[in-house]
Amino acid sequence: MTFDKSLLRTVLFAVGVSALVIGIYQTLLFNDLGRNYWIFMVSMVCWMPLLYWRQQERVAAKVAEQEAKLAQQQRAKTPAKSTKKRR
Repeated sequence: MTFDKSLLRTVLFAVGVSALVIGIYQTLLFNDLGRNYWIFMVSMVCWMPLLYWRQQERVAAKVAEQEAKLAQQQRAKTPAKSTKKRR
């Protein structure tokens, strides 16, 4: 059985959004942000790994793009072999 990272991302996002909505509702209902602060922190704890993973993907994509550009430049500098026969 393999671990599906996209499922984890979906669950974390859903729990984070749900906690945020519940926190906002409870704050409006009881008019007390201090008592509901922990609900907002649960939401942030769910979103932190998502933000971190997204940043890591951007960095990896940028590195891959730079490596592809460097490889293309290296291919452009390499002279093509001549098809003429040497005597």
